[in-house]
Amino acid sequence: MPVRPDSPALPGAVRLETGPGGLEVLRVESPVATAEVHLQGAHVTRWTPAGREPVLFMSERSAFLPGVPIRGGVPICFPWFGAHPAVEGAPAHGFARRVPWRLVDAQHPADDVVLTFRLTDDETTRSSAWPHRFSATYTVTVGRELRLALSVVNTDDVPVSVEAALHTYLAVTDVRAVRVEGLEDQPYVDRGTGAHPGQGAPIEFTAETDRIYGGTTATTAVTGEGVPHTVSVAKEGSRSTVVWNPWSERAAALADLADDEWTRMVCVETCNVGADAVRLEPGQEHTMAAVLRVLPAGPLTP
Repeated sequence: MPVRPDSPALPGAVRLETGPGGLEVLRVESPVATAEVHLQGAHVTRWTPAGREPVLFMSERSAFLPGVPIRGGVPICFPWFGAHPAVEGAPAHGFARRVPWRLVDAQHPADDVVLTFRLTDDETTRSSAWPHRFSATYTVTVGRELRLALSVVNTDDVPVSVEAALHTYLAVTDVRAVRVEGLEDQPYVDRGTGAHPGQGAPIEFTAETDRIYGGTTATTAVTGEGVPHTVSVAKEGSRSTVVWNPWSERAAALADLADDEWTRMVCVETCNVGADAVRLEPGQEHTMAAVLRVLPAGPLTP
């Protein structure tokens, strides 16, 4: 499709096309990796390093429609996480994943392709449950690693509290044979069963899992017999990690997830949520980043 006049020039490894539902999508094809990023939500929907299986899970029932969240990949939750605590009817996980972001730069300096997106407040966001002025910049670096960096500047004249999550869906072959390493001794809150101490062992999946690990900067790894490859998730500027799988009953209630797809996904989310929400003074900036790497099989630490 033709590039709009206000769009930056695209390097040869990047194409802007019309995807499912008429949504604009950037397709990246380089010698080291392929990827897709939808402008709606600046949503990374695919990343495949050369010679590997796809790393991200995408639901076959995802609705690719304007204003409707995409199921899978890496949605951006901002400026709140989950249900809004005070405003009934506010959209879950904020507005950022539902609106188009503007592509402001596209570079292919060496092996990596670097795409930069921006979202700023407008009349619609200011009339939402979070009525503040802001500027958010999202930098997606596609290469042998996938680096996702969300920077938020408070352009308002009052302090603001910001929650954010990079809600990463990882592809697995069977979540029942998967473990998540790196959070063994970290206390957590399960949104179904309440607060728990660290369990002293990797996370394994035997039922619906919806855990918030607060106060942690730990790198995690998704590994085990139920994954095609071990994937590590390192993070910067983040003090929360969410681990989620809906299991069978919850999955059946989600219209945009096929009944058996819960077995092929696990979410390990880089976040600042709840008590770890970021307070920004006027003019202050905060950056949160996640780095995904495909590793050789084996434990996270020797």
